Amino acid sequence: MAGPTAAERGERRREASGPPPVRRRFRRRHLRLIVILAVALVFLGSGAFWLLYGSDLARVERVSVSGTRVLTPGEVRGVADVPVGDQLIAVDTDAIASRLREELPRIGTVDVVRSWPHEIGLNITERTPVLVVEKGGEFTEIDREGVRYATVSRAPKSVPRLELNTRRSGTTAASLRRFGEGGLVREAVRVTREVPDAVARTTRSVKVRSYDDISLELADGRTVAWGSGENGAAKGRALSALLKAAPEARHFDVSVPTAPASSGS
Repeated sequence: MAGPTAAERGERRREASGPPPVRRRFRRRHLRLIVILAVALVFLGSGAFWLLYGSDLARVERVSVSGTRVLTPGEVRGVADVPVGDQLIAVDTDAIASRLREELPRIGTVDVVRSWPHEIGLNITERTPVLVVEKGGEFTEIDREGVRYATVSRAPKSVPRLELNTRRSGTTAASLRRFGEGGLVREAVRVTREVPDAVARTTRSVKVRSYDDISLELADGRTVAWGSGENGAAKGRALSALLKAAPEARHFDVSVPTAPASSGS
């Protein structure tokens, strides 16, 4: 019997040196799967792009507003100027939020959210006044950060009036030069954050003569010498103790919380 020819021997050597037939078939199937997945991803990406930017299925149709108390939803929508009819994905939410904060300073925080497929939500939190300043029959509201954000014709209920004596000489003038009117206002706000709740509810005014000479006048005429806004928590505890120990007193001094005092009856 004749042996294998040279060509047959070469073919056998190529088969012996290459991958097994099963592995070659697996590689071909794996390559086909990769190609199919790549084509599918292209189609899916094109479809998503068309859905978000080219179709009418995700356009702005509604603008909802939540969190208003003094402002009205209509005021907020008007300033927000959301482009109704535009693609939802293309709406510049940061620009809307900036516009609302700049033109409606009563807004403390605002969150502009996309609610798929047709709505933009404007979720706001209004500033809450902790003090008001009266001038010319109008009242400027001040929030807990010391921001003067709105002027109204009627004082909000249960909000103390800030009396900033800027015409005095001596310590008041020195405090004004050092801290500025804004700094003194912030110090008064700092005091209101530490006043005990029972006292805060009856506080009629907060009087600032200097940085370390701040006092409270209560609704029944009693007064509290508070001093500066420093050591506020300790002063609050001292005042609560004084009110229990001397309920008939008319004047309380907690400017030095380690040595509180009361007087009058």
